[in-house]
Amino acid sequence: MDDWDRFENSEYTDNAEPPYKEPKKPRVKKDPKYVTTKSFVIALIVCIIVSAAVGAGAYALAISHFGGTSIDKSITTTNYNLAKSTGSVLSIQEIIAKNENSVVAIETESVSTDSWLGQYVTQGAGSGVIYSEDGYIITNNHVISGASNIKVTLHDGTECDASLVAADSQTDVAVIKIDKKGLTPVTFSDMKNLNVGDLVVAIGNPLGTLSGTATEGIISALEREITIDGKSMSLIQTSASINPGNSGGGLFDQYGNLIGVVVAKSSGSDVEGLGFAIPADNVAKVAKSLIKNGYVADRPAAGITIVDLTDYNKAMQYGVSLTGVYIQDVTGKNAKKAGLEKGDLIYYIDDVKVTDSAVLLKEIQKHKIGDTVTFTVVRDGDILKYDVKLSAATNTSASSDTKQNTKN
Repeated sequence: MDDWDRFENSEYTDNAEPPYKEPKKPRVKKDPKYVTTKSFVIALIVCIIVSAAVGAGAYALAISHFGGTSIDKSITTTNYNLAKSTGSVLSIQEIIAKNENSVVAIETESVSTDSWLGQYVTQGAGSGVIYSEDGYIITNNHVISGASNIKVTLHDGTECDASLVAADSQTDVAVIKIDKKGLTPVTFSDMKNLNVGDLVVAIGNPLGTLSGTATEGIISALEREITIDGKSMSLIQTSASINPGNSGGGLFDQYGNLIGVVVAKSSGSDVEGLGFAIPADNVAKVAKSLIKNGYVADRPAAGITIVDLTDYNKAMQYGVSLTGVYIQDVTGKNAKKAGLEKGDLIYYIDDVKVTDSAVLLKEIQKHKIGDTVTFTVVRDGDILKYDVKLSAATNTSASSDTKQNTKN
């Protein structure tokens, strides 16, 4: 195993351990000044409640407390209710009444091992919105990530064991399934007539104990570009009160239609009224593909895995003199054929300077499968250009985290 094989084996991630040896350092002969990101980055917290229960008996307790529910693969529900953002404006009370049965509370348990604490259980709480009458529920990937058990509580207090259908870390969307029919799914907005200043209502499970809580606000901004955990996301900004536990809950417009799934809020103690939601049209597309394929299909990929060394101190840990986005591995045949190599520093994609992995991912997603993009890389002090034809992302390269059953 060489130095670059020690990087985390995941596309668009920076969770790798530093290599034990120093890789060859790129030396830039031209345009040596590498610019830091210009994208709007805000300190955010994902709105999920997390607590830990420590002890040797905790593992057995976690497994017996919730049971997973296997998925009937014959169910192929992929349609969803879609409504135009027109008609009679509803009162806040009417918006709540229309959607209170379509938002659920989610509790999770994850088993972890620590050298100090031994084996312990981490408990989490979030929210979800009902996607179909036969039990499919949408939430955030970060709400259920790593969970060994998932429990859903409906508005009427009914508790149901849930299984993970599939999740996509790139969009932070996940779909879970409960064995229940006759549910009330949300109605998705067509997103065509949204305006800054429009009334919105957020419904969720703040603090993990206040399920069904509704807060009102306005649309503060549309298509707000922010970066969360190294991923650039285009989100709806709202002034509605958002708190830990709201993640995965619904943001509804003045007609009572879902316009977003809550994902984060500002983490500043002196900052209020800064909540964010994933646009509902994007959520619906991802959820439909996750149910049908187990991952997000029709997503373009360059066929490379990368490591983000945009922080100078972290770059020094890896023994490289320039900050930037480095190729960890070349996995796609098109990228290999083009000439990209492990250890290349990605300098530009087309005419856009790659200041971090979020920029690279965003530019790739602007294209379609079959498009050709030009990578400008630094290798051994030389600046080189390679044309790479984008291919369809697979279950692995799509960065989808698929798990058909959470039962242990």
